[in-house]
Amino acid sequence: MRVVELFAGVGGFRLGFEQANSNLAHEYYKIIWSNQWEPATKTQHASITYRENWGLAENKKDNNYSNIDNDDIHSNEDISKVDIADIPDHEIIVGGFPCQDYSVAKTLNKSAGIKGIKGVLWWEIYRIIEGKKPDCALLENVDRLLKSPTSQRGRDFAIMLSALDKLGYDVEWRLITASDYGMPQRRKRVFILAYRRDTPLSKLLRSKSPSNWIKSNGVFAKAFPVSIDQTSLFEQNPPMHPIMNKGNYELHEVSYSFNLGKSKSTPFLSAGLMINGEFFTEKVTPVYNQKITTLGDILLDSKSVELEYLISPNDLLRDKGWIYQKGAKREPRKGTGGFTYLYSEGPVTFPDALGKPSRTIITGEGGSGASRFKHVVKFKLSGPHKKWLESNEKDEIAQVRELINLDKNEWVRRLTPVELERLNMMPDNHTLGHSASKRAFLMGNALVVGVVEKVAISLNQILHDSQ
Repeated sequence: MRVVELFAGVGGFRLGFEQANSNLAHEYYKIIWSNQWEPATKTQHASITYRENWGLAENKKDNNYSNIDNDDIHSNEDISKVDIADIPDHEIIVGGFPCQDYSVAKTLNKSAGIKGIKGVLWWEIYRIIEGKKPDCALLENVDRLLKSPTSQRGRDFAIMLSALDKLGYDVEWRLITASDYGMPQRRKRVFILAYRRDTPLSKLLRSKSPSNWIKSNGVFAKAFPVSIDQTSLFEQNPPMHPIMNKGNYELHEVSYSFNLGKSKSTPFLSAGLMINGEFFTEKVTPVYNQKITTLGDILLDSKSVELEYLISPNDLLRDKGWIYQKGAKREPRKGTGGFTYLYSEGPVTFPDALGKPSRTIITGEGGSGASRFKHVVKFKLSGPHKKWLESNEKDEIAQVRELINLDKNEWVRRLTPVELERLNMMPDNHTLGHSASKRAFLMGNALVVGVVEKVAISLNQILHDSQ
């Protein structure tokens, strides 16, 4: 199956599909075209990483790169400027796209179409699916997509579902936390699979009950087993719920009225599917009883950690330093216009627990500045580390050890780029060639490759079943 990868980043989807190939009988998936463009930046770090890892810099024309055989093309161009004709035909389109306001306005004339907010990249996916009609789309987004915006909970996701419905696709979705299935990071994302209605897979979906597809028959169900919580947001729990209370609706009507003034909660739960503009949704609980990879499992040997990742006693203890950032707070702060308010927050685990999967990597993970959200781990000191630590004030060292409970052979440090790559289940040094801060930024924007791999393997199995 030919695959097109949009918003490719450093190639997380591609890695997942290629790792799936290694677990299948033959190379079932082939990425033939990819696009990565970072606006407002001169150096295209993610695109460079992608090209270098897959050797796509041999042939260059305009902003397109390819291998010698020209059967694998990488586009480093604003996707909104790419002509549909320049994108090869394909069976699967994949991509993790930004979470934005997906509202649409009614077009000014009577012709069919949409008028989305300029720069909203979902409509570029819509445009390409409309033009190329792939068999399947696999998309990824942040979990808040299911409940945004606050004024119309679930409206943005309803617009996406409605748009895919208008293009002739059935959809299933699942909210997946990677660590729930043994992976080393607690990264929560919503994954969306859309099937064109004339395909065998869509017909197979329609032959099963919605609940059974979610629990046992579907692609996500086979990749990520669940049990179903019968608790529902709906009092009568009807089997299917219309996105709009009429059949022939316009996309802009979803923007104007979906869930408006009806509920403070989203109607979209952690799993669901949509057929013919009606959706079925249920809350599901992950079922997993195998080995769990922890933060401690992915750490480098201490001897391999460079001194720049160690945190000095002064940086830990100083005003607004690491211990302050990680600790509980209850203090007056000034808002706009001189308004004063009482700010409070609880402590976070510090150092990070090594016996559990890590917290989600953020784009601001890099750099030596103190942060509540960056990972900090304790480790055993090697010879060079001990010399470095002994150059600091002894009283400060003792104070830090008492405050955060460190043994005399232990200290704390930030994560290295390789460890961040491992948390996303990427090869070591996948982002080599950029600064440590930029590599951390790239990992904060990436996805957990193992999730895509499992989906791709499951999709292959069900496609065979549907033939």
